[in-house]
Amino acid sequence: MITLEGSCHCGKVKFSVKSHTPEPYMRCYCSICRKTQGGGGYAINVMGEAKTLKLTGEKNLSVYRVRFGKKLSSAHRHFCKHCGSALFVRDPQWPQWIYPFASAIDKGLPRASETAHIMLDSKASWVPVERGGKRFKEYPDQSIEDWHKSRKRWRA
Repeated sequence: MITLEGSCHCGKVKFSVKSHTPEPYMRCYCSICRKTQGGGGYAINVMGEAKTLKLTGEKNLSVYRVRFGKKLSSAHRHFCKHCGSALFVRDPQWPQWIYPFASAIDKGLPRASETAHIMLDSKASWVPVERGGKRFKEYPDQSIEDWHKSRKRWRA
């Protein structure tokens, strides 16, 4: 297990979390990830153990929850209310996990051994997808945890 350290751009929020699954291999092209993480075409999430989260500057956090028509998503997307940096997602459906955005990690994030491109059916038309890596129209069947374990990348 390794410790990931992250922060927002203005430095008012800092966090660390321990991760068994630190390789940022999955690029999500859905409109939610694309738009809530700065509009760069895709977003990359990693996974950490929620019980290990250490957070400073919590008063500077805001939360956004996506609305699907009349239904509110259970996922809580945390960001800095001062600079707008997207930081992590927490979802009560998976209370043991926290999903930091790779873009918020300052230290501890290793380079991924491979890439998966997911949610390609909702990719913006202007976004190129680089060559290589597995491609999925929607979510793959394999979870972040399973991906790391199947490749012997799980960090005990």
